Amino acid sequence: MSKKLKKPKKKGRLHQRNVHRNRYDLAALSTTNPILAPFVKPNKYGDDSIDFGDPEAVKALNQALLIHFYNLQYWDIPARYLTPAVPGRADYIHNIADLLASKNGKHIPIGKTIKCLDIGMGANCVYPIIGNHEYGWSFVGADIDKEAIDSAQNIINKNIHLKGQIELRFQADNKFMFKEVFSAEERFDLVICNPPFHANLGEARYGSLKKMKNLNKEEVYGPPKLNFAGRSNELWYKGGEKKFLRRMILESEAYGKSCFWFSSLVSKHEHLEYFYNLIEDTGAYELNTLQMGQGNKRSRVVAWTFLSPEEQEKWSTERWANTKAKDLDKTKQEE
Repeated sequence: MSKKLKKPKKKGRLHQRNVHRNRYDLAALSTTNPILAPFVKPNKYGDDSIDFGDPEAVKALNQALLIHFYNLQYWDIPARYLTPAVPGRADYIHNIADLLASKNGKHIPIGKTIKCLDIGMGANCVYPIIGNHEYGWSFVGADIDKEAIDSAQNIINKNIHLKGQIELRFQADNKFMFKEVFSAEERFDLVICNPPFHANLGEARYGSLKKMKNLNKEEVYGPPKLNFAGRSNELWYKGGEKKFLRRMILESEAYGKSCFWFSSLVSKHEHLEYFYNLIEDTGAYELNTLQMGQGNKRSRVVAWTFLSPEEQEKWSTERWANTKAKDLDKTKQEE
């Protein structure tokens, strides 16, 4: 018998509070979600794993993660919609929670009075699910796709604890991000966004093929399959993330006093300087870049606010001072 290869105990650089830092317990996850079990096979280390090039296996795994860790009774999405990578989505939520804490005496404000807007929520409803479970935040999820809205509403309806915590709004005019979504006198503590990164369908397909090529070989069994799921509005936008986020940044100025932090994932590092300059030109008072990573993958969130230091302090005092909070220092774990 050959010597068993050594392997890392943790996936690199996930947030300290991310429950997905450790290796997947596929036996426990398969018990939670029996649909996952047929996809589990031993890899070259002799450990159970799945073929991450198989869209059905990836969906079953993330379905199991959501049910197992986030108190769901049900989660599913229609065929051809994007399966979310739950660990990465959780990292966004935990990092943006730290950003809130940075303006609240290192205490993360928690509870349903903390209100978040998810632009382009999609059919999966994952950011609201994670944010509500981890911090008790309430969410508004907005999307231009009625079928995606219906799917997310079905998830909410089948998980009783989500009712009254997540409100869905259809954006009828796809030229806008916030118009008709922000209601009069409404205030949001956070805006989050996972934009379509590609500029066209061909670029999206190339990105999927490149992802397949980069998959760790011990996780793939047999001929590689094209892990290409997702509706067009989820995967690509004419002009790519650069044009999408340009619109978001420019439109955010009109709502600058109605939200503390606007934020979005940025896929391409080379776009950062362009976004920084654009955010500065809109008159934002502060800009932050939250660096994230999982394994060899790097990602980042850009966050900006139009509130002056005095307005930030007033917002924190009036909206967060009487909420429950998690102490940022006490929630940190050893790396």
